[in-house]
Amino acid sequence: MMNWNTLISAKRFGLEEFHQERRENRSEFQRDYDRLVFSAPFRRLQNKTQVFPLPGSVFVHNRLTHSLEVSCVGRSLGNDVSKALIARHPELQGSYLTEIGSIVSAACLAHDLGNPPFGHSGERAISTFFSEGKGMALKEQLTPAQWEDLTHFEGNANAFRLLTHQFEGRRKGGFVLTYSTLASIVKYPFSSSLAGKKSKFGFFTTEEESFRRIAEELGIKKLNDSPLKYARHPLVYLVEAADDICYQMMDIEDAHKLKILTTQETKELLLSYFSEERQAHRLKTMEIVSDTNEQIAYLRSSVIGLLIRECVQAFTDNEEKILKGEFEGSLINHISEVPANAYKHCASISMKKIYRSRDVLDIELAGFRIISTLLELMMDAVCSPEKAYSQLLINRVSGQYNIKAPALYERIQAVLDYISGMTDVFALDLYRKINGNSLPAV
Repeated sequence: MMNWNTLISAKRFGLEEFHQERRENRSEFQRDYDRLVFSAPFRRLQNKTQVFPLPGSVFVHNRLTHSLEVSCVGRSLGNDVSKALIARHPELQGSYLTEIGSIVSAACLAHDLGNPPFGHSGERAISTFFSEGKGMALKEQLTPAQWEDLTHFEGNANAFRLLTHQFEGRRKGGFVLTYSTLASIVKYPFSSSLAGKKSKFGFFTTEEESFRRIAEELGIKKLNDSPLKYARHPLVYLVEAADDICYQMMDIEDAHKLKILTTQETKELLLSYFSEERQAHRLKTMEIVSDTNEQIAYLRSSVIGLLIRECVQAFTDNEEKILKGEFEGSLINHISEVPANAYKHCASISMKKIYRSRDVLDIELAGFRIISTLLELMMDAVCSPEKAYSQLLINRVSGQYNIKAPALYERIQAVLDYISGMTDVFALDLYRKINGNSLPAV
């Protein structure tokens, strides 16, 4: 059974030899949060697609605003769980358990840092380049584990790499975050060979030992050694819940602003989370304002508050199972019947009307084409660096990426680091320049 005293550690990845207990107002976990906010990869999220095309005449969510909102909800979840656990375990009053809100909010900020441009279509473009496209030709030159990494490319695993990998000219330990914050980001704590058809895994082969080190330090339960698989760090469930709550609610609100969903449809979806008695109260309160967007925002915030309470209850009710590594599914799957049914209905409507809307599909198609083209050209460049055109492409890549590494897999990873770090606009601009559609001013 995992132990809260070891699960929460302020030790920093890459600075272990300098670790010491500090007593300051700004805790080590708040430092994680600040470090992420001031980082370039976090800043670039403002120009990465969440669901709807960017930019538009109506300001909808991008990856940055989504991450900030998830962080707010994660902080509330963490604080409420912390209070409940300390009430249950008063002997932990002086422990780091009081810092759960700070850890979860920092992990929420970082949860999408590894996502490539153009949302999930970017992930699919990368994985299918190797499983179905011209990247298939590289299979014989790579180990089976490396091949699994590429054909199951996953933004979550890429986030862990971004945060822990020592890029060229950078310091050891990547972002040098605390062990607990890093562990709280890894939703799928197993290697790519266990990814299956869902293409979900937590770390590339190059970062496997890094995760093993973190897991052993924190006392996370190991489920299998080869291929490597661990139970989740308990706080992963809170990060996941914050993400589940936000993308479901905010995508519906964005769809309303873009007139994909009518006002009546949106109100009905949000009111369905409450009992008839609570619905009547919400309707009465909503009549205080006449602005439709304000009414929708009020209902949305009410639902978020409800889902936070439900997920906190689900976590505390299942604390023992979670600590034993036996809890299955997400917290949102363990909430009470009325909100659970409403959430499933919202998910169904979102799939039919939002994620398959023409605007969303158009940006996914365009993104797929852009990423696939950039990958094809860059992979050819690192496989045949002696070509003149290859040299032009290679020289354009930032020096932090080890694009000239001796091993092929390292060069491939450098290309993926480069492309996945791009914003939508940067990727589109590079695509146009490579195709001769956009030339520098002469």
